[in-house]
Amino acid sequence: MKNQLSRIALSGLLATGLTLCSAAAFAQDNAAPAADAQQAQNGPGRMGRQPMNPDEQVARMTKRYNLSSDQQASIKPIVANQQQQMQALRGDSTLSREDKMAKMKSIRDDSSTKISAILNDSQKQKFAQDQQKSQERMQQRMQGGGDGPPAQQ
Repeated sequence: MKNQLSRIALSGLLATGLTLCSAAAFAQDNAAPAADAQQAQNGPGRMGRQPMNPDEQVARMTKRYNLSSDQQASIKPIVANQQQQMQALRGDSTLSREDKMAKMKSIRDDSSTKISAILNDSQKQKFAQDQQKSQERMQQRMQGGGDGPPAQQ
């Protein structure tokens, strides 16, 4: 009798284990289409916080600042050049983190100056406000504040 109960208990454990393994495999199979859908939404190879390509950046700026087609054509090479310089800088292992950060700031400032020169007065004002907000968010992240208020030093 005791031997029969042991067999039943062992069979129950085995069945439970198989059920859990099947459920895990099923969940993995169903997670893949969700990841594919996320990738399709973000574009090829873009998961999480990948930078926008120059076309996407110009499209976003066009919507935000109501850019004319001439302004779009003038801004796109500036944005493309900035992205190319940033990518090269990220791949440069000879610079210290501080040097990279300073160089990135210089590249952003240079691009912002060039873009601002193309904008009209109302666009410049909105662009400057957006640049200021972006700078504040970056400083908060650098101080470890995340999205909250700046960290006290």
